[in-house]
Amino acid sequence: MNIILLAHNIRSIYNVGSLLRSADGFGVEQIIFSGYSPYPVLPNDQRLPHIRDKLTRQIHKTALGAEKTIACSYYESPVTPITNLQQQGYTIAALEQTPHSVSLPTYDPPGKLVLLLGEEVQGIGAELLAQCDIALEIPMYGRKESFNVSVAAGIALYALRTAGSST
Repeated sequence: MNIILLAHNIRSIYNVGSLLRSADGFGVEQIIFSGYSPYPVLPNDQRLPHIRDKLTRQIHKTALGAEKTIACSYYESPVTPITNLQQQGYTIAALEQTPHSVSLPTYDPPGKLVLLLGEEVQGIGAELLAQCDIALEIPMYGRKESFNVSVAAGIALYALRTAGSST
């Protein structure tokens, strides 16, 4: 299965590093960053060198080298990569609690999937959710309503990678 992460408006540098490290561990094809998400140095990076280098050093603290092993790109808006990837046959799955979310453990993933992750506090906005093919939800058993975005991504990637392996 081909999996791409699309991380939109992730504010925490440490969550970005953790996403990179988990992505490497689960064989994610690439991570696309968008919005105000910090991201590691990219080829032809247009950011000022001191800003780019500072962010990359901070991301490295949790990525521990995964920032060099995972292909990354950046788009100001997630609309373009979503449209392009849908045209390439990818299913866009928002990791979000909605009235119509599918429980992650029951989901049978397709061969090409983009897992969309949203803001740490607000999640994925309605306009962006409308562009997704499906919303996936991690069942919660405690009192909190959600996991940290990087933890949720790790749980989702594990579930997606092991889906169908117990049958």
